[in-house]
Amino acid sequence: MRTITYSEAINEALREEMERDANVFIIGEDVGTMGGVFGVTAGLLKEYGAQRVIDTPISEAGIIGAALGAAMMGMRPVAEIMFGDFLGCAGDQLINQVAKARYMSGGKARIPLTIRVATGAPGASAAQHSQSPESWFMNVPGLKIVCPATPADAKGLLKSAIRGEDPVLYFEHKMLYAEKGDVPDQDFVVEFGKASVIRAGTDVTIIAIGSMVRHALAAAKQLAKESRPISCEVIDPRTLVPLDVPTLVQSTRKTGRVIIAHEAHKRAGPGAEIAAVIAEEALDYLDSPIARVAARNVPLPYAPALEQFVLPDSEDIIQAARALMR
Repeated sequence: MRTITYSEAINEALREEMERDANVFIIGEDVGTMGGVFGVTAGLLKEYGAQRVIDTPISEAGIIGAALGAAMMGMRPVAEIMFGDFLGCAGDQLINQVAKARYMSGGKARIPLTIRVATGAPGASAAQHSQSPESWFMNVPGLKIVCPATPADAKGLLKSAIRGEDPVLYFEHKMLYAEKGDVPDQDFVVEFGKASVIRAGTDVTIIAIGSMVRHALAAAKQLAKESRPISCEVIDPRTLVPLDVPTLVQSTRKTGRVIIAHEAHKRAGPGAEIAAVIAEEALDYLDSPIARVAARNVPLPYAPALEQFVLPDSEDIIQAARALMR
């Protein structure tokens, strides 16, 4: 094991997969000379050249369209969308082309396309650079959706995405880039559809997505210390599509209480789908309504104080757990 940052883990995964397979290449805005606006692709242009690390014009539709064509011709592109908010600019390519090409070809066209997306609020970046759009695409069959929360998962899930045969939206939260964690030395992958039970508990299940995992762990630690302790089980789904329903149901059976925490807006966010699945599969095991901890249903403000008011944190999870126990 080594301790590296989330950003370094992604960079390592890209480098190792490019070394392993000459068909892997990177395409996006500022991914080459600049090394990515967040520095995630730093050094790859020098190592692999401009034919495999391709800077593009500012056109999300062009990036995704070019990457789709390359994937259909046997390449394994990794496209970068600088901010998740800009996925809307490539909406038709993603929804009507990328997601459907394999199906509309009767399986003849493989689409091994990975789309890296910087998601979430990085702090005072306002309404058009702070959104968490994961649930926008959960309604689109044909797309896999990945939300790594740790450096090890960031590396292992990205490797799985690049080696797969289907299009993947890989959401990396901007505020996790500097987070450190242990990552195995040897080559490894993390399987899609396998949630991680990060902390065992008996009273409340907290299903936390992406950056909310660290808030969930902080909340669980605090709740365990209180005069009337609450034992929380913390689960990271890791992938939203496919979703590890059996692990979520098993934990619900054990605790009888569920909190779903994500940074996306509450209305129609990922938690809405997860809550519906639990209600369908495990309603008889619930001792209280499912609680959702999420961003308020307003555009993300620029002012830091207002942004913090809108975004969820560990204190929101603590209050939700106390309310469920009452």
